[in-house]
Amino acid sequence: MPATILLPSLNTTLKMIDYKYQTRPTQVNRTINARPTQVNRTINAQTRATQVNRIINAQTRTIQVNRNITARMESPNHETKTKMEEKEAIKTESKFRSEFLQMLRKRRAPQVPLTVEIAKPAEIFWYENNPNEEEIMKSCPKKDIENFKDLVKEENLYINIEEGDQGKLPVLILSLKGSDKQIKRPAVVFLHGSYMCKEYLRPLLEAYASRGYIAISVDSRYHGERAKSATTYQEALISAWKIGDTMPFIYDTVWDLIKLADYLTQREDIDPSRIGITGISLGGMHAWFAAAADTRYAVIAPLIGVQGFRWAIDNDKWHGRVDSIKPVFEVAREDLGKNAIDKEVVEKVWDRIAPGLASHFDSPYSIPPIAPRPLLILNGAEDPRCPLAGLVTLMLKISQIYAEFQCSNNFKKYNN
Repeated sequence: MPATILLPSLNTTLKMIDYKYQTRPTQVNRTINARPTQVNRTINAQTRATQVNRIINAQTRTIQVNRNITARMESPNHETKTKMEEKEAIKTESKFRSEFLQMLRKRRAPQVPLTVEIAKPAEIFWYENNPNEEEIMKSCPKKDIENFKDLVKEENLYINIEEGDQGKLPVLILSLKGSDKQIKRPAVVFLHGSYMCKEYLRPLLEAYASRGYIAISVDSRYHGERAKSATTYQEALISAWKIGDTMPFIYDTVWDLIKLADYLTQREDIDPSRIGITGISLGGMHAWFAAAADTRYAVIAPLIGVQGFRWAIDNDKWHGRVDSIKPVFEVAREDLGKNAIDKEVVEKVWDRIAPGLASHFDSPYSIPPIAPRPLLILNGAEDPRCPLAGLVTLMLKISQIYAEFQCSNNFKKYNN
């Protein structure tokens, strides 16, 4: 008998029994003085009530035993299922990471031993900061420290990664002077967007340095100190389409970030288990793929960068992203004999300059390997370059994976 039905019956029966045993003495005397048949009836009624009570108690105990048995039977099965799902997720992540790293190695210039050079503060003649954007960056709250500017330690470095004019990674690091060198501190890597540079992010670096972090920024490939002019990045994209020997859109910088992790984890002042990475727009894409490729990035926060490249092609929502680097698509259109840029042109360009970006390395496959590490995805509700509709399937998938790892709170998403 189901417990929901049994319990009301039990209460009713107990009330009946209590009523019988709470009769006044006069009632009891009257009952005793009554005819034998009446006495027998009363005794029989009391006996039946006792029997009913025993039956109900037995049924209650049986239900409780059944519940305990069911719980013992279901709990191991649930735990086993969860462990199996977690193992499967880890296996899938490892497979993705192996394939992605193999692809990154295909178009590499000859590698050199990882070395570090001291550099001078950068002077980028062609880059001009937008005053409005600069004010927004400065709004990031800093800890109130007297004479903060005098207490900030600035490091300008070059990390030698590979041969060629893009083989040196320019690095800017800000931290507080006089911190206890015996204590390893957390670090955060900040990545700029298209046509920006590491100096653009200085207000964010200062804000985090004021709070005890070691704040790092780098110039992406063909940006900042790695650019000869304001068109260097566009020229590199066109060259990648024409020749196919480099991957300037996302992937080459991801390789740099893997090498950056090599360096950061060797520093005596950085806790190698607490290195976070974040970026804006193109920098958000760099952060996303770097974290997918390298688990040493422990916390990840891509800002207005996560998108579905395949979804955008299939749903004719690729225009916003294409417009951000349009010259390479115009060249491809001409090479393919098209009168206008269409989805075929878009797909061929992505496959040429960033193989797999619109297929097996797209966000539904490259975001899940970040789990179970803490992940924050922040997108603009009206951003045409990262349409939210293209992330619906991804959000469901990634939420499920974090649940399989039993750490759903490690995944957050916001649409501003």
